[in-house]
Amino acid sequence: MNKPLIKPLTKLKILIADDHDIVRRGLRSLVEDQDGWEVCAEAGTGRQAVEKALLLKPDVAVLDITMPELNGLEATRQIRRAQPSTEVLVLTVHETEELVREVLKAGARGYILKSDAGRDLIAAIQSIAQKKPYFNTKVAKLVSESFLKSGTIVDDEDVVDSPLTPREREIVQLLAEGKANKEVGDILGISVKTAETHRTNIMRKLHFHSIGELVRYAIRNKIVSA
Repeated sequence: MNKPLIKPLTKLKILIADDHDIVRRGLRSLVEDQDGWEVCAEAGTGRQAVEKALLLKPDVAVLDITMPELNGLEATRQIRRAQPSTEVLVLTVHETEELVREVLKAGARGYILKSDAGRDLIAAIQSIAQKKPYFNTKVAKLVSESFLKSGTIVDDEDVVDSPLTPREREIVQLLAEGKANKEVGDILGISVKTAETHRTNIMRKLHFHSIGELVRYAIRNKIVSA
């Protein structure tokens, strides 16, 4: 595949997060072919991505939307909230209007398909590093059609607050991934008792009585993938 010939911005620090090592290596190769661009860190989970973004303060974080422990949408929210100078580019294998809205709501400035990364990655990073949005042609069409239909990219019904706190959404993902209370506590640095309390509160808020219901909720709300 021919690599894009784009005059890069000088000196960009870039974080790459994907749970597949081979994908990270491919993205790193594309990025490091650009003069002055540096991959300052890699991450295999959303939680690692947040930690490294806050520590290293990259100019751009490239995040896979589906990662263990903390998904790309939640990682984007946390990075943008705590480190607003870091722009986020989301990678995904899907392109739906609903997902585009979720990505934008989370605070990402760009969104490309993994299948198009070889062609679009460099242009996307360069664009969002200059605070300009970047979408491929198909995604841009979805965004424009959504705007024309409703006058806004985000529907009013989408801005209704979730009944769960950010910490509770993290715990929902871990539980939906099959983690026990002790594992949840170890990952989040909290006691088993605190993890159990969070789990009880989540089930009460959502009126659920089984983990199966919680897993279906997590899939439906894009917290985990099916």
